[in-house]
Amino acid sequence: MAAGKFFLGYVCPGLAMLVLLACGDSARLSPLPEDATILAFGDSLTVGVGVTPKHSYPGVLAKVLDLNVINGGVSGEVTVDGKDRLVALLAQSKADLLIICHGGNDFLHRFALAETEKNLRAMVSHAQSLGVETVLIGVPKPGVWGRAPDLYKRVADDFNIPLDDEILGQLETDPAMKSDPVHLNKAGYQKLAEAVVALLVEAGAVSAPQADL
Repeated sequence: MAAGKFFLGYVCPGLAMLVLLACGDSARLSPLPEDATILAFGDSLTVGVGVTPKHSYPGVLAKVLDLNVINGGVSGEVTVDGKDRLVALLAQSKADLLIICHGGNDFLHRFALAETEKNLRAMVSHAQSLGVETVLIGVPKPGVWGRAPDLYKRVADDFNIPLDDEILGQLETDPAMKSDPVHLNKAGYQKLAEAVVALLVEAGAVSAPQADL
C-alpha cells in the first residue's frame, strides 16, 4: 500500500470525521515518499505503555500508512534528556518526518513550563536544521488534563509546524480510552493514531483517504 493511499475505513470510520474537522489555514508539509521513514519521538505515550508494540500509536500508524515508523519513545523521559537523545536518533534514523509527543513527565515533576518550551524548541530547531519536517502533539497536564498548555501552540506557530493540542486531552479525560490513570489502552492509542493521520492529511504529507479504493 503506497503512502498516502489508504482506505477510509482502514483505521475506522471516525477518521473521516477527523479529517473533515481538520480544516482551515494550517502549516504545510511536503508529501512523503513511498519509502519514507517516520520517527515518532516521545515518552511512555509513544512507547505505548499498556498495550503490545503493534497497538502503540506508532505501530498503528505504520500499519495504516504502510511506512517505516520508528518508535522512539522512552518511558519516564523528560524533555531535557529527550532533546539530547533526539540528536543521535535523528542521525541514526535518517527520518523524513518527526512526530514529537513529549512533555508529560516534565509536568509530573512540576518543571517550569518555560524549560519544557525551551527544550521542545531545541528539538524542533535541530530537526529543521537537518531538513526533517516536524509535527507536534500537545500533552495536557496530568491531574487537570483538558487541553495542552499554550506553550505547544507557541512552538508550533513560531516554527510553522502542524499541531494537534486537543486529542490527548480528549483521550485522557475518557476512562474508556485508558489502561491506567496516565496511559491509554488499545482503543485510545488507535484514536491517537487516527488523529495523527488526520493531521498529516491536513498538512499535505499524505493524500486524503479514498473511500473508493
